[in-house]
Amino acid sequence: MVDKITEIDVKILKLLAKNARLTYKELAEILGTTRQRVSRRMDRLERKGVIKKYTVIPDYDALGYAHVILGITIKPSVNVDEVIPALLEDENVKIVERALGSHNLVVHIVGPKDMKEIEKTITDVSRKIPGIDELDITFVTEILKFDVL
Repeated sequence: MVDKITEIDVKILKLLAKNARLTYKELAEILGTTRQRVSRRMDRLERKGVIKKYTVIPDYDALGYAHVILGITIKPSVNVDEVIPALLEDENVKIVERALGSHNLVVHIVGPKDMKEIEKTITDVSRKIPGIDELDITFVTEILKFDVL
């Protein structure tokens, strides 16, 4: 039997996307089911890798940081898989996404608001990527919506 994502799984994911602090008991009450059923579904979603991580979305501006997105196009002669490990290790890199379209990679970095310091951070990160063909830099000024489902 194929282990499919059910309607209740999707409902759980949507609720957690809005508030990851909900307890199994609270989820069960909202969904009209039992805490045990929610627990089993959550364990299954975690084991399957559907739920990768529970986290927060910080307000970087309020913390005194700049949030920058780098759109990176790598030359065809460079293997993207060889570039990724160096990015994953960088403490300023918060998100690394493989992409199709204008860029091979989309990299979110966080650094000091000071322009000279953020320029240095961008330069340090981009130096770790051999064969950059194109680099687009976008400063995120405000996250207006962040939904995952």
